[in-house]
Amino acid sequence: MSDEGKAADKPQRKPRSPRVRTSGYRANVPFQRLSATKVRRIADNIRKKPYVEAIALLEVLPHKGARLLRKVIQSAAANALAQNKNLDEQMLYVKELLIDVGPTMKRMWARGRGRADRLLKRSCHISVVVDEIGAKEVGNGSEG
Repeated sequence: MSDEGKAADKPQRKPRSPRVRTSGYRANVPFQRLSATKVRRIADNIRKKPYVEAIALLEVLPHKGARLLRKVIQSAAANALAQNKNLDEQMLYVKELLIDVGPTMKRMWARGRGRADRLLKRSCHISVVVDEIGAKEVGNGSEG
């Protein structure tokens, strides 16, 4: 049997579209020691909000994830203000907020009678994009 016959039997894989990078000012923090589900609960309340309102809300919340998100959003805003001197904090909003799952550390948890359970220490990656309010989105021409 020839190699051509084997290749014809395999289903063709659909080509992946490249990830579209949005415009704006970004900050990334990988490997945060908090599960992605806990951070996403807070992140859902912050997306698309003005920068000042988002920071005010995060300062009030008692969660560890709120503290981490506040630091990342402040870092993205600092990047924006450093790159564009005409911007002000009042002109920014949280354009994109991604919480991705990071690696999980697996540990042994000693139990009674000499048994052991598995302890999963989860982590996440936080990515934030802030942009100017009213800024037009520059696309790659493939939309719409």
